[in-house]
Amino acid sequence: MNVLIAGGGIGGLTLALTLHERGIPCRVFEQAPAIRPVGVGVNLLPHSTKELARLGLEDALAARAVTTLENVFFNRFGQLIHREPVGRAAGYDWPQFSIHRADLYQILLEATQARIGAERIHLGWTCTGAQQEATHAIAHFRSTETGMSLPDQVADVIVACDGIHSTLRKQFFPAEGEPRYSGVNMWRGVTRMKPILSGASMVRAGWLSHGKMVIYPIRNAIDAEGNQLMNWVAEIETPQYRKRDWSRPGNLDDFLPAFADWHFDWLDVPAMILNAEMALEFPMVDQEPLPRWSFGRITLLGDAAHPMVPRGSNGAGQSILDACVLADRLIESTDPVEALQLYEQQRLGPTTQIVLTNRTNPPDAILREVYERSGDKPFARIEDVISATELTAITDNYKRVAGYEKDKLKTAS
Repeated sequence: MNVLIAGGGIGGLTLALTLHERGIPCRVFEQAPAIRPVGVGVNLLPHSTKELARLGLEDALAARAVTTLENVFFNRFGQLIHREPVGRAAGYDWPQFSIHRADLYQILLEATQARIGAERIHLGWTCTGAQQEATHAIAHFRSTETGMSLPDQVADVIVACDGIHSTLRKQFFPAEGEPRYSGVNMWRGVTRMKPILSGASMVRAGWLSHGKMVIYPIRNAIDAEGNQLMNWVAEIETPQYRKRDWSRPGNLDDFLPAFADWHFDWLDVPAMILNAEMALEFPMVDQEPLPRWSFGRITLLGDAAHPMVPRGSNGAGQSILDACVLADRLIESTDPVEALQLYEQQRLGPTTQIVLTNRTNPPDAILREVYERSGDKPFARIEDVISATELTAITDNYKRVAGYEKDKLKTAS
């Protein structure tokens, strides 16, 4: 059996590594003509670091990432709402990592090149469609740089790992339309600064009506002064947006005023934003869950299968889980068509639930509850607004939906 992977992002490279580890030959075809990682911070929850550890990547990740110790929630007045340990600090067998997307991508790429061979990674190949016969599937390509047709490629299985604007997703669902806008626009940036709180805290603060921030470090000790590279995401309810583009520069005037008075004893938010090395803008979008992913010898994976709004630190992790399940089903079955159906049966339901939960009750629903119950005013005691039991229940429910409850994850080892 041999597998063609259309798309060389996080999901595609993880799939290539996992297939190789299980003895299945594969090739990766990436539309970008050169390797140029984009984006900013990524969180890897214990269910995904468990799988990456199995691929022998934990040490490389730990060397570049920040090993996250806690989730902390604040209102827009800087008052602490809730704090909980995460990863190994919470008793998991695997860590939670916060890492620059470029660093994660480089780790995956270097491992893929070393293990499957750089000659099996083809750059500048844009997939334009696919078809299949009884015994094989055929992918069609054009050159990203010239637009000229490239030779068709034949494989036993084709996996679309080409993101939310997947060509093969559109081939199978031509009437789907553009991604669904959530009503929230995001601006993301990175700032060189001194550590805050524990030095390994993931902060969520405020709420979308007046502005929400997600803040966490993604590189440690980046200079002699002990500064970190801090990833931040500003989110505001916004009626208008532009098409998602990972590299579009953001305009400070569009979002900085919402955070102008966020001067806390633990962080000066406007200063962090103004000192950013970069700020990128893109909308928070997803798609309605699909009824199926697999069509004979062709299937979808990651954002091509289940794009979700990034409110649970879970998008990259779910593509990693997809890759591991798909590789397992392919090695277990002599029939590729059956293997893709089994992969879909195992993964479509859980990811559908995550897509829908991310819209309504992700972990930061804690912030919504406090915002609504407090009337967006400072509180004297958080216990007067919401109980510790209710706070814990919100985050525990998301762990259950997303598949990283501690006891169940340990049992599944």
